[in-house]
Amino acid sequence: MTNSVLLQKYNTPVPRYTSYPTVPYWEEKPISERAWIQHFQDAFQVDRGISLYIHLPYCEKLCTYCGCNKRITKNHGVEAPYIASILQEWELYVKNLPQRPLIKALHLGGGTPTFFHPDQLDTLIRGIFKHADLAPEVDFGFEAHPSSTTRQHLTTLYYLGFRRISVGVQDFAPEILDIINRQQTEEEVRQVTEWARELGYTSVNYDLIFGLPLQTPAHIRTTMQKLESLRPDRIAFYSYAHVPWIKPSQRAYSEADLPLGTAKRELYELGRDLLEDMGYHEIGMDHFALPTDDLYLSMQARTLHRNFMGYTPFYTRLSIALGASSISDSWDGFIQNEKGIEEYQDAIARGHFPITKGHLFTEEDQILRTHILNIMCRYETDWSDPALQCAAFEDIIGRFDDLIADGLIEVNGQHLVVTTLGRPFLRNICLAFDARYWQKQPGAKVFSQAV
Repeated sequence: MTNSVLLQKYNTPVPRYTSYPTVPYWEEKPISERAWIQHFQDAFQVDRGISLYIHLPYCEKLCTYCGCNKRITKNHGVEAPYIASILQEWELYVKNLPQRPLIKALHLGGGTPTFFHPDQLDTLIRGIFKHADLAPEVDFGFEAHPSSTTRQHLTTLYYLGFRRISVGVQDFAPEILDIINRQQTEEEVRQVTEWARELGYTSVNYDLIFGLPLQTPAHIRTTMQKLESLRPDRIAFYSYAHVPWIKPSQRAYSEADLPLGTAKRELYELGRDLLEDMGYHEIGMDHFALPTDDLYLSMQARTLHRNFMGYTPFYTRLSIALGASSISDSWDGFIQNEKGIEEYQDAIARGHFPITKGHLFTEEDQILRTHILNIMCRYETDWSDPALQCAAFEDIIGRFDDLIADGLIEVNGQHLVVTTLGRPFLRNICLAFDARYWQKQPGAKVFSQAV
């Protein structure tokens, strides 16, 4: 079957599988504060460490393609009160943990973390460290907008232990940046990269997007040519998710402006081929890394993990997320914070965990999440161990027929391997394991297209 026929068949709306169960399939029953405290206490392993995500939602300008939870403002007076709320939420966790936590991973996401003044970020991180110890080896990273990231930002965070920076590049073409309202220059990207390397950052990541409005193969070639001299250590090459029914800002352009279907997939394949020619290796879904980067080394060591922060070099049982809309994971349950900043801050001010919804895992959920993570991180999974089987497997195996016939997977006994042809369709392969989706398929648009 040709690639174009496969695309036509499999380019359907499916989840991205940063988690399982996916958020639309969480149980509707709310989780009480008491239940959540018990779950994260049970997940706490002082010797293994925790992961910490902090959501900083503010941006000065609206990038119209963006699907993140954000607040657009030029009022920097919001910085101090929001950081105070984050630290109060952290104290709620700390006082309910059985011992002083050991932080192994820390990531600042947004929004735009570099919206915040370096002094405010210093206050935030030192406030976190006041109630925690640091593991001997840590993975600290932050997301940076090229036009708002100063050398002072990089210096401040470097001396706080950050060694990884993720730069939001998206594309270099002025006409594409203009239509998505992304105001930055190539020189700003280069300057931030050079500063980071001069200071000693060991991993520079670029976020790139394929499928943006007006984007053509010529744009992808130009972007990849610029990477030859910039040489970031890793690259997230994301598919643009067009969901204007969820993110109205995407109506700033129409589908007529977008490369769709085969044309969109060709952008990815061109970019992938050029990246591989430069020595990058494909990691899981949408990611690439040089052989010296921790992401590649963790894939080789089979410790690569995927969670709400994306791909990470290692797993921690407990992932605590602070800030509006952020999602925490106790490994047997998820909770999401209030999405609205005012609602989030009000709950914190009243001394409550700002929970808006959550999901407690069934035994079947745990088993199926294991298989989906294996596919996303290792391109294979195995259910020969009876502990990795459940009642849903009869239906799951029945969904393999087309995937096998189309050459996307190979199944030998109780072992599944994703073929090279199947890697562009990881989301479709994971869908076969998504029992909750098949029990209640969405009647309206919920997910973005697979490709």
